[in-house]
Amino acid sequence: MVLLHVLFEHAAGYALFAVKEVEEIGMLLPQVEDSVLSLAKFNSIVSLAAFFPFKSAQAALENMNAISEGLVHADLKLFLDTNLPRSGKKKPMLGVSDAKIGAALQEEFGMSIQTGGVVAEILRGVRLHFHALVKGLTAVAASKAQLGLGHSYSRAKVKFNVNRADNMIIQSIALLDQLDKDINTFSMRVREWYGYHFPELIKIVPDNSTYCRLAQLIGNRKELSEESLEALEEVVMDGAKAQAVLEASRQSMGMDISPIDLINIERFSSRVVSLASYRLELQEYLRSKMGQVAPNLAALIGDVVGARLISHAGSLTNLAKYPASTVQILGAEKALFRALKTRGNTPKYGLIFHSTFIGRAAAKNKGRISRYLANKCTIASRIDCFSEVPTSVFGDKLREQVEERLSFYETGDMPRKNVDVMKEAVQEAGEVAAEIKRKLEKKEKKRKKKEKKLQELQENGTNGEAEHENGETEPEVKKKKKKKPKPDAPQEEEEEAAAAAAEEEEENGAAQETPAKKKKKRKSEAQEGGGGEQEPEEPSAETPAKKKKKKKEAE
Repeated sequence: MVLLHVLFEHAAGYALFAVKEVEEIGMLLPQVEDSVLSLAKFNSIVSLAAFFPFKSAQAALENMNAISEGLVHADLKLFLDTNLPRSGKKKPMLGVSDAKIGAALQEEFGMSIQTGGVVAEILRGVRLHFHALVKGLTAVAASKAQLGLGHSYSRAKVKFNVNRADNMIIQSIALLDQLDKDINTFSMRVREWYGYHFPELIKIVPDNSTYCRLAQLIGNRKELSEESLEALEEVVMDGAKAQAVLEASRQSMGMDISPIDLINIERFSSRVVSLASYRLELQEYLRSKMGQVAPNLAALIGDVVGARLISHAGSLTNLAKYPASTVQILGAEKALFRALKTRGNTPKYGLIFHSTFIGRAAAKNKGRISRYLANKCTIASRIDCFSEVPTSVFGDKLREQVEERLSFYETGDMPRKNVDVMKEAVQEAGEVAAEIKRKLEKKEKKRKKKEKKLQELQENGTNGEAEHENGETEPEVKKKKKKKPKPDAPQEEEEEAAAAAAEEEEENGAAQETPAKKKKKRKSEAQEGGGGEQEPEEPSAETPAKKKKKKKEAE
């Protein structure tokens, strides 16, 4: 007899179902398919043995990530250990939906695992009637759990995407190619449109962006004069061409054009010029991103070709997984399948044809140099993908090897061995990586110091205002005490300070009076005479007025 249990993974938790009469069900598979739709018939086949709910959404996410990767989580192991019957005459058998997790469970528990067939149909019925089979679980709660787990699972996959830096390269190279097509199309439209008015300009200036800038600058050709010759030279970067444009404008056979048409042409040409300038900025951005993500591949084959290889492969990891033979013809799939179908010659190169090495090689050596270059591109992409510190040392060494191989095909000079070159590259890369790590450590130390200072300032700021006031009063007393032993101070002040030394308050008061000598003299006179200075001053001020009055009365 065989005892079959079916494991079902849900967003709410793990469920283990016992299947009754496995042999009879296996013989009657079409009837099982029909009974899945009705709950009453399905209950007679399957019964719930155990249910393990997840404690939190984080635990559910961890378990689902483990199952998607084919790993046995600790919760699942504990659940199966406690609920799977192993002792008895019947042989235990576990049915699962995924063969990958089934293989992991078979290695973990050493029991027979079944997938497909009857198990698939039973799991289909369990998925349909799960909320009715588990007590206390409603359909609304089950759907909410599934929705929440789906959002968190997708968010985690996007957040922890290893190749997220490659996405920027893929999008920028796609936009760069689209910009090239658009700029060519728009500049041809400007040529046709402005050619009605100034047809001779096309032969003088064949470049698209320069033509659009000239159309924007010239406008009406009849208004062009010697004064605008300097502006023409700035655009064309050639004095002879600027002079030729000026002469052609005077002898042109083009038709007259209205001001409204000229305004529209100038607006459209200004848009094309802005697109061309944006393309240069985008190319600089692509160069910087390639230097961060794949510096060795960029140093070996160039920024644009390397970005096209990454874009065509889907990511840098996929490109690193490809063999050299696939990298060689990457981008020439149509030609390859056509050659295989017609039994013709297969292509020698794909996207790597745009590199400078294949263009410099002779016709008979193009296939050999493309194979060698694809080999080096594979090595560079793997180093970029799996290295911790990105450096371009290996890319420069690999580029030197390709140069030596080119010279070997032309002159016969023997190139260096790959082992010797890689040893040098490993030493240089170690030194560069050590320098980069030192810089990063210095930055970390500076950041930690700043954080400590900020914490200290915050702690000092949280202290009471009393400490702040004490900090202000104490230095004032100290400074004033230092001014006591000055030789300019009179003897009376020293005697007063010595007499009042027993009391701290009088010392502080005396110390505050020392810096101002005049105030102390007035205070000492006031203590002795009790304000006698003001009495003689009043009669001295009033006597001249009285004398004047007496003289007036006498007269």
